[in-house]
Amino acid sequence: MSDKYKIREPDKAYFVTMTIVQWIDVFSRPIQKKRLFASLQHCQQNKGLIIYAYCLMSSHLHMICQADEGHLLTNILRDFKTFTSKQIIQTIQEEPESRREWMLSAFHQACDHLKRKQRFKVWQDGNHAKELFSNHFIWQKLDYIHANPVKDLIVSHPENYLYSSARNYAELDSMLDVVMLSRPVKTS
Repeated sequence: MSDKYKIREPDKAYFVTMTIVQWIDVFSRPIQKKRLFASLQHCQQNKGLIIYAYCLMSSHLHMICQADEGHLLTNILRDFKTFTSKQIIQTIQEEPESRREWMLSAFHQACDHLKRKQRFKVWQDGNHAKELFSNHFIWQKLDYIHANPVKDLIVSHPENYLYSSARNYAELDSMLDVVMLSRPVKTS
């Protein structure tokens, strides 16, 4: 994996994308979404995760986030992915899932190249992290995150997508609390 997308500055905010192996649409099931959001809330309340924006799509999660003082974002995301991997597999095994055999096989085959013994691999390696270095870049990424479900023709307006912080920014009920960013005031 490239060093280009590594978290290097522990006190900075990052745009991250966590993707399921083979882009499998795990999060098309409500139970999977619910459990993922419970895990994010746990990370916010107990692990020092600060979330400014998010959007959960069927096969990936975008966030603008950082770790609060005394925590490391790399550790938070690693623990989050480890825990949610186990939850995703358990949910596939225990809940109704018409694609159970295919999904478990795909997650098992994703381990073929790994040196350490592992039964299933759910998340792709890395977090595709990009440090947020300017206000322009922050808002470009925030707008990109919120536009995802519109581009995929799921909703016509970002704030109509339940699994996105676009709802927070539109002052609507949302799945997850976020620290709101303020758009810079333009001066002429």
